[in-house]
Amino acid sequence: MATQVSIDVAELRREVQIKYREVALTPTKGFHFHTGRPLAERLGYPAEALDALPGECVESFAGVGNPFSLGEIRPGEVVVDVGSGAGFDSLVASRMVGATGSVIGVDMTPEMLRKARRNAKRIEASNATFRKGLAEKLPVPDGSADAVISNGVINLVPDKEAALKEIFRVLKPGGRLYLADIMVHKPVPDAARQIIDLWTD
Repeated sequence: MATQVSIDVAELRREVQIKYREVALTPTKGFHFHTGRPLAERLGYPAEALDALPGECVESFAGVGNPFSLGEIRPGEVVVDVGSGAGFDSLVASRMVGATGSVIGVDMTPEMLRKARRNAKRIEASNATFRKGLAEKLPVPDGSADAVISNGVINLVPDKEAALKEIFRVLKPGGRLYLADIMVHKPVPDAARQIIDLWTD
């Protein structure tokens, strides 16, 4: 799997953080990607799930699919959300796992983490916690998750192989990955992959 990209990784992360800071702080300004409740409805999230979330959570939703359409999240399970943003999918999962389960959201953007924690507090989702971290270095113990979800995040990670290895590290034997993301069907030239603006715009 050729995942190494000759790019300034620190600069790429800074640019991704800038973009998603804007999604956290000014979600209605308009982006090159869709956001908010209209997007969630289009991706098949049921109205009752959206109604149960704070408006500030839904407004910053910027996923590309519905990971819950890929399989079941059961009561009592431990779920890790890679790239949890403002907490949208984490808080949906927190209702599925119930009081005996838990959800760990991981994100690298401070503004998103603060918003996710506020959103969890608003709906008293004490089973959902949010940690700062990278997809390539998840702050989660080995073999601790029944399921990992991720929605539109791995495409922004320069070392996808490292991210996937981390996901499988934190999964229990027999654990499940519910991944929604975008992909291209033709190789992207290395010269194009080195242009950071193409990753974030």
